[in-house]
Amino acid sequence: MKIYIASPLGFSEIGKKFYYEELITLLVKEGFDVIDPWVLTPQAMISKVDGMEYGQKKKEAWKKLNKEIAERNADAIDSSDVLLAILDGTDVDSGTASEIGYAFAKGKTIFGYRGDFRLSGDNEGAEVNLQVEYFIKESGGEIIKNYSDIPYHLNKIFNS
Repeated sequence: MKIYIASPLGFSEIGKKFYYEELITLLVKEGFDVIDPWVLTPQAMISKVDGMEYGQKKKEAWKKLNKEIAERNADAIDSSDVLLAILDGTDVDSGTASEIGYAFAKGKTIFGYRGDFRLSGDNEGAEVNLQVEYFIKESGGEIIKNYSDIPYHLNKIFNS
């Protein structure tokens, strides 16, 4: 089973540590094929643009690279069986929310992981943004509260 992981964890040092040392390690150990969007675009391409002098050329280079990154991510979601979205934070990351909407439109099953105990829903009836929660649950997935339970829930849906 191919799992695309939608998350903002690649933006921070501590997020990367959890992402690679805990989450991906757990999923691979359980036999899942992980699609990691953080490695779909070579770092050299990002560093080249990021290292350019500030100005119009850098802006245009970022526009071009942003499109390439987004296309690679969309293609990866298309090739996945399921999308696992990291939902921690006071609000769901906008890129992650976009990937959830795209995956739902493509008929993918979506699971969310939210280990964050802070309130994040639109009202007392929502765990997170109501539209994000709707897409997850309507896809046949659910929001999981303990990351070590993720393999159980993924296996449950795909072994039924």
